[in-house]
Amino acid sequence: MTHICLVRHGQTEWNLLGKLQGQTDIPLNKTGKLQAEECREFLKKSQWDVLITTSLMRARKTTDIINESLELPIVEMDHFKERHFGEGEGLSREEREERYPDFIFPNMESYEELVERVQEGLDDIHAQFPGKKVLLVAHGAVISAVLREFHEEAILGHVKLFNGCLTNLHMKNKRWAVHSYNEVGHLSDHS
Repeated sequence: MTHICLVRHGQTEWNLLGKLQGQTDIPLNKTGKLQAEECREFLKKSQWDVLITTSLMRARKTTDIINESLELPIVEMDHFKERHFGEGEGLSREEREERYPDFIFPNMESYEELVERVQEGLDDIHAQFPGKKVLLVAHGAVISAVLREFHEEAILGHVKLFNGCLTNLHMKNKRWAVHSYNEVGHLSDHS
């Protein structure tokens, strides 16, 4: 059975400030690096076959820190890059609510486009690594889409995903299924 553990990247300053990052390339802050280290310490207790990341530096740095102990082959797949939020990127929560109360920003990637590319990426993982245990460092909107599309009890509302949280997904009856999500027990601070 193909198993994927999705790891949300560590915290950035924009996460801390409540700014929408999207595909804007923001680095990890000090807390984000600590979260990645705590993920590494927890994840090294299990066997993994491959580590997948996106090209965004916050995911890549989280991946590099996790891999210090695991020493896995790293594959870059931008199917799992954060959703492009167009003109919403860089705006604080207050600015977003004031300018775009419906959370629809000019030039943003549609939810359907996001789901389509994430599904293509999951299909690629299953084709390239059948029956393997895969670590996938990804982003909040990507993980939210996975929860919405593949959790048996459809999660329709917004789930606050913590930086450094773990979400487990596996292939079940030829379909992806969420086993657990937003796990934070390995983090010293999950605020």
